[in-house]
Order: sequence, then structure tokens, then C-alpha cells
Amino acid sequence: MTAKRALIVDDEPDIRELLEITLGRMGIETSAAPDLASAHQLLAQHNFDLCLTDMQLPDGNGLELVEHISQELPDLPVAVITAFGSMDVAINALKTGAFDFVQKPVDLEQLRHLVDTALKMAPLQETGSGTTRLTGTSDVMNHLRAQIVKLARSQAPIYISGESGSGKEVAARLIHEQGPRAEQPFIPVNCGAIPSELMESEFFGHAKGAFTGAVSDKEGLFKSASSGTLFLDEVADLPLSMQVKLLRAIQEKAIRAVGAHNEENIDVRILSATHKDLAEEVAAGRFRQDLYYRLNVIELNVPALRERPTDVPEHSKQILERLARDYDSPLPQLSTEANQVLSHYRFPGNVRELENILERAFTLCENNVIEPADLQLSVDEGAEQQPSASPVATSTETQAPTRDAAALPTKVVASDVAAQAYEPKLAPGQSLEDYLEEIERQLINQALEAARWNKTAAAKNLGITFRALRYRLKKLELE
Repeated sequence: MTAKRALIVDDEPDIRELLEITLGRMGIETSAAPDLASAHQLLAQHNFDLCLTDMQLPDGNGLELVEHISQELPDLPVAVITAFGSMDVAINALKTGAFDFVQKPVDLEQLRHLVDTALKMAPLQETGSGTTRLTGTSDVMNHLRAQIVKLARSQAPIYISGESGSGKEVAARLIHEQGPRAEQPFIPVNCGAIPSELMESEFFGHAKGAFTGAVSDKEGLFKSASSGTLFLDEVADLPLSMQVKLLRAIQEKAIRAVGAHNEENIDVRILSATHKDLAEEVAAGRFRQDLYYRLNVIELNVPALRERPTDVPEHSKQILERLARDYDSPLPQLSTEANQVLSHYRFPGNVRELENILERAFTLCENNVIEPADLQLSVDEGAEQQPSASPVATSTETQAPTRDAAALPTKVVASDVAAQAYEPKLAPGQSLEDYLEEIERQLINQALEAARWNKTAAAKNLGITFRALRYRLKKLELE
């Protein structure tokens, strides 16, 4: 097996010697250059698998070498060595095309992690595999995929912007799967879902006895993602106190567990996302500007579904195929008219909203054909408004605007509930979704009892299809 070869560029003999000894012990052959001119000469004469370069060189700047390698040798990962505290310099290098950076004085453990990761990278033309995929063949999606292939080769923090439901986590998973960390963990975390008082422990872990209830050591999210990728979803929801701690972890590549005495080095790639405008959050004082610049080294925008209407049919087909598998049901088809309604709808909730629309239509359709009425979208105003309920029975039957409300058995609501002058009332602490599900559960039980548990008869009495009843029984865990 051919040994890997690295180019070391630094004007300090002691640093060159340290790097050569460290890489030599890893079984990597090295060539060293004290300046840019010598580095260019060696690059022209030999093939290298990795380049490590200092930023300050006698005849120029290391950024010039990074830019040259990015343009002329895109398969060669180049990492920069920066002075301690020079994060702005490191960020500029990452934006220029550097794979990663290491600070002086060089931490040998961090250096070995960096080298191992760099040497696992596949050539540019071989990337693009992975179990996750982005649906769509539109120009904007092809461009997005091409961007992901390039970004997967870098270790730069990436900020993924886009509307809710557009597929930001899918893009993050692809960046991870197509990069050198693909075999390591991908840890997604919703920053808005963690209670603020538990946030530091969740991210950094804690030592036994650090606080009341800490009965044992706990590994935090950063440690769980070791050598892999940590995806911070809805990062704008982090409280300011946690933003300070996250900033230090990213800058120093080290964390300290709650109650621990020593910091621990980490090797984690950070990807972040939010549906909010992060620049506006900074301007409003709700997000730290310095953290914004650390996270937003490179921005990747995921287009909204309305920006790629030609992809809607493919998305719809995949969603319906999944629903048919999940509920062991024949695959329903979208009628021509239903396809037209979807193609003109703006999808403020993007792919996630399309999934909800089709899941509802899946339960309402007759004869395995989804018609426009099953979508419950306004044909005339669908291009401008969010989905509104459309009647599926008579004008006297109650319809609610949410998916769960739309799933209510409307004929029973009209005849049984309305006739009893029912006054809806939420219990303390009860959500609207739970309330509606409880009503639906009661009505279905009543219908089944009246039909002596004959599901076909119960479905007929409820005014829904047998498949719709089966779907609801499974959803409400009544089977």
C-alpha cells in the first residue's frame, strides 16, 4: 500500500520538525518548504495527499497558497496553521477553501484528528453518494447538490438557511454523509427544545455530583458527536448565556463538562440552521455577532418549494409511496386536476406542509384517486393563501382548518355533537391537538360500538372510507 504524502509549509524550523516527526509517526511521508516559492515548486514536482501551511511566510501569505490549491488542485485538502487567537484569519482561510485550521502552539492530538479526517476524503469526482437524497431535478436543486458536494470536503462551519419545512436537516445529513466523517455520528439537536437550565449539561455533559440529581457522569452532545457532525437546528433559539459558551467551544475546539476541572479537546464539525433571519436576530440584539460570524463561515440556502414547482410531482409520488407502505394500502394516484392544484399552490410550509396535505388526502380519497376536494385547498386562491378547509360533505357539516380537525368524522360531528348543543372547552394544560384527538377517539368508539365492531359499517356511518378509518385507528392507537 502506497504511503500517504504531506507537504508542510512553515518558515520556523522547529515547527517544521515537530510536524514532520508527528506525521512520520503516523506513517505519512513528508516534504517541507520554508516559503511560498519552495511550496509551489514541490507541488509541481510531486503528488500530495495533504498540505499544512503557516499563514505568515517570508515571501507572501498562506492564503495565496490556499487559493492556488483550491483552484488548481481541488482534490488536495489544505489546512492552515494560525497564531493563537487569530480566529478571523482562520475564518478567512476557511472561506478561501481551506479544509480546516490548527492554532499555535500546535496541539498534537488536534493535529492528528485533523490529519486523519483529511486523509479520509474521497476525490471530488467520487463524492455524491450517501443514503440521504434531495428530491427534485430542477435547476435550483441541481445547484444545491453541487454546492453540497463541495462543502462536504471542508470542515468549515456551515449555516444552512431556509424556510421551515424546506429540508435543511436533509441538506445537513448529505453534507455529513458525503464528507470524510460519514462513518462517524451525525447528531441533530433542536436548540429550542432544550430547557435553558439544562442546556449546558446537555451540550457539554456533567460530572457526578456537579448539581442535585447528577448521580453519575454524563456525556454531552459534543462528546456524542465526537469525530462526527453536530447539527444545531433552530440555533437562533439559544439563550445569550449559552451562546457565549458555544462560541468558546467552537473557537478553542475544547469543552468543559459542568463540574469538571479540566477542558477536553473535541473534534466535531458544526452545522447550524434556523428558519429565522439570523442577521436580523443579530441586529435586534438577540444573537451574538461574534457567534454569528463563527457559525456563518459559509452559508448554504435551501430553496423554498414554491421556487421549484416542477419538483412537486416527484415529492408527491415519494410521499404517497411511503404512506402506502406505512399503512399497507394500495398506492393512490393524484388526478390531473389535483396535480394542477398542487402545482399552483405556494406551500408556505414547504415539503413538510405537502406531506401533511397528502396524508390528509390519503385518508379522504375514494377509489384510490386523490381529487382536488381531498386536498382541502382553495382552487382559486391556493397560489396566494395557506390551505383552507373545503367541504367534503354538506354545507352544514363542521370543518376545522388544521390537519387533525380536518380528519374528524364530519357526519358524526354534525348529527351527534351539534345536535347535543355541545360546547367545546379545553381542559387546563390541554393542547388543541390533544383535545381534537380525544373527540375523534370518542366518536370512533361510539361508531364502532353502534356497528358492533364492524369496521366497514362504522366507516359508512362516520361518512369516511374504510381506509380512512383504518388510518385513524392506527393513528389513535385504537387497534
